[in-house]
Parts: sequence; C-alpha cells; structure tokens
Amino acid sequence: MTVRWGVIGTGGIARSFVGDCTAAGIEFVAVGSRTRASAESFAAEFGIPRAHGSYEELVADDGVDAVYVATPHSRHAEDALLAIEAGKHVLVEKSFTITADEARRVVGAARRADVAVMEAMWTRFLPQMSMIRELVTEGRIGRVRLVEATHHQALPRDPTHRLNDPALGGGAMLDLGIYPISFAVDVLGVPTSVVAAGTLSDQGVDTQMGLVLSHEGGTQSMLHFGLDLRSPNTASVIGEAGRIDLDSTWFTPTTWRLRDRDGAVLEEFDGREELTGYEHEARAFESMVTSGTHEGGPMDPEETIAIMALMDEARRQVGVRYAADED
Repeated sequence: MTVRWGVIGTGGIARSFVGDCTAAGIEFVAVGSRTRASAESFAAEFGIPRAHGSYEELVADDGVDAVYVATPHSRHAEDALLAIEAGKHVLVEKSFTITADEARRVVGAARRADVAVMEAMWTRFLPQMSMIRELVTEGRIGRVRLVEATHHQALPRDPTHRLNDPALGGGAMLDLGIYPISFAVDVLGVPTSVVAAGTLSDQGVDTQMGLVLSHEGGTQSMLHFGLDLRSPNTASVIGEAGRIDLDSTWFTPTTWRLRDRDGAVLEEFDGREELTGYEHEARAFESMVTSGTHEGGPMDPEETIAIMALMDEARRQVGVRYAADED
C-alpha cells in the first residue's frame, strides 16, 4: 500500500518536510492552506496535484490517507482533531500541542477513530539515534548518569513574529527546547521531577530556559535552550565507563564519537546525509499506517503526553502562560 499524503500548512517547516520527503520518493497528493493562492503556490513548487483553499477541504479529500500538520503550535490540536474526525492518520509537527491536556485529547480521539497519530519528532528517527540507543543498551559507556544538551538560535525579535507571540505558542521551549527535552527522555526515560529557570520577553514568552531533570536511579539531564543567541548546539550522553559526544548541530545528521571515561576516542561516526533527515520519520509513520500498528516505536503517543506534561510544569515554574492553559 502506498500512503498518500496531504499537508495542512504551507510555512517553512512544511517546505522542509515535503522537500526532503519528495526527494525520497514519498507521495504527496494534496495541500491545504487558509488561502487557495498559498496552497496553489506550494503545490506548484513541489509538484502536488491538488491544492485546497481550506483545511476542511484538505481533510475531506478522499484521495488522502495521512495528513501532516504543519501549522503554528496554537493550531496543532485543532487541526489534528479535524483530520482525525475525517478518518485520516495524522503526523503532527513538534511540539505536538500546547499543553498535555490538548495532547491527551488528540491521542484519545485517534484511538477512538482507530487511526495512527504521532508527534513529528524527526530526530528520534535518524539512523544515528538508533545507533546511540544501541550503544547505551549494550552498556558501551556503562551506567548512564547524565545527559547534557543545548539548543540556541538567534531568531527574529519582531514582537509580531510567531515565536514571540504567546497567542501562537511562542517561546523557546515549544520550538527549540523540545529537541533536548525529547532527547533526554529518549535516553533516560520520563523524569520524576523538573527544576526550571528562565527569562521572559516583554510579550511573556520564554527567551531562554534551563532545565534540570531528575530521572530514576539518580540520573540527571541538564538542558538549556533559547531563541536570542547562538550556542555550539552540542550534546553528550555520559556514563560511568565513557561517553557519547555529538557535534553541532547534534539533532541533525552529524558527526559523533564514542569515548572512554578518560576522553580517549574509541570510535568515530559520520551520520551526515544528503537530505536533512525528515524522510525517516515519514517512512516510520507510513509503516504504522500500513501495518495497522498505530502506536509504539521511537515516538509513542504516551511518551509525547508525558513530555508535554513535563513542559507544562517547566512553563509553570518560569511563568509562561498560554490561552490553552485556561481551557
């Protein structure tokens, strides 16, 4: 079975995802936007046969099996539910929703409709991440005690930009912090507690945030992210017998190495690829759709909900509030 994809949204991340996936041979048959002109322009750019002038038209398209939701964070839950109600399988761009409550509603609706739903946390599906999981599971660095990761970018300061607008789910955590947070949970599991500190903009979104996550067995994650400066953007998984160091930009296909406890390099790896890497998550999602196994794998919905709850608590501690918190 060939999965026929539709896309909700025509912004930058939609372009990156569709561009990668099209180059990898994945089939896109329709795109929906709030304006037909935007949909038609996107469709022409990527050779997509059908352009719809609304999201409702897109999900009503009988030729679409799966929908990729690439709208602003504040719309993720609404647009995912729209597609689920139309019987479509749904891949939702990260961060999955604004709050854990929204995530629970989306996952619950997908289960009732018997369709697949997954957060598009694309880095979890990169071949290098599978190799890192294997090294950790095999005990190559001993008992893991610490994960360190950063993600900083110098992004637009325009207060009307979506990243600076609380109404659109702006702030560093939902856009950038999700990478180190998801990585830490992938390696060490859902934390038992979180301590957060951060800086807010005049608009009330987080411009920087640092998290200390405590996991079972006395392990920790130390994470930092922000949208107002650049950093090396590296990551390490540190065990009692060695460590794994990922070079910048660590959450993309990159170079990395396995070291012993004294820092000597034991093995070097080159995970760089011709494409960015979005196609790996799309292929994994297609396998879920065609196999009828709608949950599980590297990004299980229950883990997504747990991550959203962790982020809710971090926002509470720092003082970031969204309209969805009032629902």
